[in-house]
Amino acid sequence: MKPLERIKYSAINDRPKLTLPDGARVAVWVIVNIEEWDINETMPRTVLTPPAGGSPMPDIPNWAWHEYGNRVGFWRVLETLDTLRIPATLAINGSAIEAYKPISEAALTRGWEFIGHGYSQKNMQKVADETEDIRKTTEAIRSFTGRAPRGWLGPGLTETWNTPDVLKEHGYEYVCDWVLDDQPVQLQTRSGPIVSVPYTQECNDVAMMLIQHHVAREYRDRAIDQFNQLADDARDSARVMALVIHPYIMGAPHRARYFREALEYIAASRAATFMTGEKILDWYKASGQAC
Repeated sequence: MKPLERIKYSAINDRPKLTLPDGARVAVWVIVNIEEWDINETMPRTVLTPPAGGSPMPDIPNWAWHEYGNRVGFWRVLETLDTLRIPATLAINGSAIEAYKPISEAALTRGWEFIGHGYSQKNMQKVADETEDIRKTTEAIRSFTGRAPRGWLGPGLTETWNTPDVLKEHGYEYVCDWVLDDQPVQLQTRSGPIVSVPYTQECNDVAMMLIQHHVAREYRDRAIDQFNQLADDARDSARVMALVIHPYIMGAPHRARYFREALEYIAASRAATFMTGEKILDWYKASGQAC
């Protein structure tokens, strides 16, 4: 299906009211992306270009840049989330669960939600078999956590024309790739609807730091501005806000404080309630607006 076959246009002001518990206005969820980069392939992203250009293999500098995030940066991020008692959602490659088992165990111990993020960090349009990739990712999470994931985030938000259909057929209840709203909405698939839970391209460290090349404090400033606007928008109906981080980006020493300061500001507001993706999904379903 093409996008407009999956979802009809809907003006946010024309929908039934959504109400969060305890007078909150904005459901905030934090997504931590954990990936395994295959040294035998071209790196998904780069911080350095080689002196003579091209795509060298092995690409040690860029592989090591990412690896730092899982060895060191994640633990800085974890300390902030622990201090503020914020439950996160772990978007993890299926292969990364064993490759970075201490990270997986830390998330599991804290009751974080695990969502599928591809079996490896590769464009979903380039995997050899999308159905098998989703199946393997699902099974890796189920085997480690004891239950199947309910949510999916494509690597780089990539999808084929069939991804929502395949996800639905593998038991997924929500997807994050369709960044087009501030409230959950439904996408049609060939076997029934799947919910799109609001993710973000704007409050996303990849966009800010690697593509737009902002200074580190932009993450804090943009997150605070985004939250304040959404809280104001939510006077009559609740909104959802996502904050996205990758440990090799916001876990870097010069950036870590800005992630912490953004969360400290939001956590101090009575308008905010921190949830995981599946908690947002359950809240939305309980509202009666989901089929």
